[in-house]
Amino acid sequence: MPEIKKQLPQVTESNKAFWEAARRHELVINKNGEWEKASGWGEVFTFCVYRQSFHLARANDIPYNVAYVKLEEGPLLMTNIVGCENKGIYIGMPVEVVFEDLTPEVTLPKFKPVK
Repeated sequence: MPEIKKQLPQVTESNKAFWEAARRHELVINKNGEWEKASGWGEVFTFCVYRQSFHLARANDIPYNVAYVKLEEGPLLMTNIVGCENKGIYIGMPVEVVFEDLTPEVTLPKFKPVK
């Protein structure tokens, strides 16, 4: 059976600055049409843990989490919490941004617990 690859984010003109900043390991937010550097700090707003694969590309990741982090600046960002077990995640948990380089073109911002 051929390997099924995970879909990468689609870079468009409207989100290009976000993904370029992520490649530099910087988190930016769009504020009134301008991109501004964010602190990288936030807290878990809500999350879920997937225990069943809904796509073959994620079958080896089970269980995995998907979370919304409320950034210190206010916006919510959908992401994953890394650096802890899923059972250790809780709403209100303080987190900080980390970056996962997937390809030379795509880097994902993820969040880890603040120790």
